[in-house]
Amino acid sequence: MADIISWVATAATIIAASMTASNLGARITGYGFIVFLVGSIAWLTTGVMTNQPALMWTNVVLTALNIFGIWRWLGREARVEEGGEAAAQASRHTPGEALFPVSLLGKAVVDGQGGKLGQAIDAMAGCRSGRLAYVVVGEGGVAGVGETLRRLPWDRAHVDGERIVVAIDPSEFAKLDKLPKDQWPGR
Repeated sequence: MADIISWVATAATIIAASMTASNLGARITGYGFIVFLVGSIAWLTTGVMTNQPALMWTNVVLTALNIFGIWRWLGREARVEEGGEAAAQASRHTPGEALFPVSLLGKAVVDGQGGKLGQAIDAMAGCRSGRLAYVVVGEGGVAGVGETLRRLPWDRAHVDGERIVVAIDPSEFAKLDKLPKDQWPGR
């Protein structure tokens, strides 16, 4: 029985690695973590059945990490993708230029003195002009848990190397519009 379970674990691990490495979007990556979870549970079971504590404890940790990956990619990242898609859809039905999402993921957002205000999550740009309309900035929280998203108008910011510098102080930044994770404005 342990042999069959170990082959299930092997197949699940290979399939999951292929899914996540393909970078086909948040949903596919999230489903990859579900398959990874099946694999880690199968490896954990194999470790218990064959009295291999190192295999067992490694997969206890991997099971927890896979659960986190599922939350991150099917929860947080999928909602971020949905936010950009919702803004693009909404912009088609309002006056002015339609928008599309632009990734600025991971760029630090700092004030004029270099004080960190948050991390860029995404941005929305005009379809015809290519001009950025606004940047979605995440602040606070840990790995997306408890994070607040804010809409930063692009006319208040510029790129300086690997960071986005804003022309507002932290108290003004705290007053920027808060955004739900999955419904961003079309304008």
